[in-house]
Amino acid sequence: MSNDTIHEKILSIRDVYRTYNICKTKIDVLRGVNLEVQKGEWLALLGISGSGKTTLLNLVGCLEKPDKGSIEYDNILLTKLSRPARTNLRKTKFGFIFQAYHLLPELTVLENVKLAAMLNGENVRTAAAAAKKLLVQVGLQHRLKHKPGELSGGEQQRAAIARALVNEPELILADEPTGNLDSKTGLGILEILKELHGNYSKTIIMVTHNREIADFADRTVVIKDGIIQKFENSASKRQKNVV
Repeated sequence: MSNDTIHEKILSIRDVYRTYNICKTKIDVLRGVNLEVQKGEWLALLGISGSGKTTLLNLVGCLEKPDKGSIEYDNILLTKLSRPARTNLRKTKFGFIFQAYHLLPELTVLENVKLAAMLNGENVRTAAAAAKKLLVQVGLQHRLKHKPGELSGGEQQRAAIARALVNEPELILADEPTGNLDSKTGLGILEILKELHGNYSKTIIMVTHNREIADFADRTVVIKDGIIQKFENSASKRQKNVV
C-alpha cells in the first residue's frame, strides 16, 4: 500500500452475525465479526472450509445480508440499502473473482468481458474496446474469439479477472482465485493480483484456505467457526514466491 492510503479506512464491519437454517438445523456461520479494511490494502481471509470466510466476502459484496450488525463501505451503510441500490453498487464499485470462473459458456472470451461493461451502461463499441484492452493485459490477446470450454483453467481465470476489472471497480473480491489451478498457474494469477494491488492501488479482499497464498497479502485475518481468531501482517513474514 502507498503511504497516502494506508490509514484511510474504506470498509468497516461491526458485530456481524449470519445464520442459516438448513433442514431445520440452525447453523451459525458468522458470530460477531468485527473488521476494518484500509483503502489500497490487500487483505486475506484465511480459514478452513466452513469457517465463514466466503460468507463474509458475500456480505461485503452485497450478495447476502447479515442477520445482525452493520457493514459500511466508503461511508455507505450496505446493510440499509435497497435491493436495486445493492445491485448498482456491485456493478459500479465491486469486482468479483470466483473460484469457478462463472463465464458464460455460449459466449466468446471477448463477449463475456464486453457483456459486463454493457450491463453497466456502456455502448457496444466502448465496451468492446475496454474488454479487448484488459484481455491483452492479462495475456489473452490470442483467445478473444475462443469460448470458455476451449481455454485452460488458468486462461479462464484470467478472463474472469478481466471481466471483474472492466468496470474499473474500487474493491476486488476474490474467492479462492487459485483454488482450481495447479501451483504454477496459480502463481500467475497471484502475480496479476500483485500488479493490480501494487501498480493500481486496488483494494483486494481474498478468501483462501492456503497459508502460503495468504502471505501474498499485506495482512491476514484468520477465521475459525465464524469468529476472527487473530490478525497477522503477512507480507513481511515469508518469501512471496511459493504457492
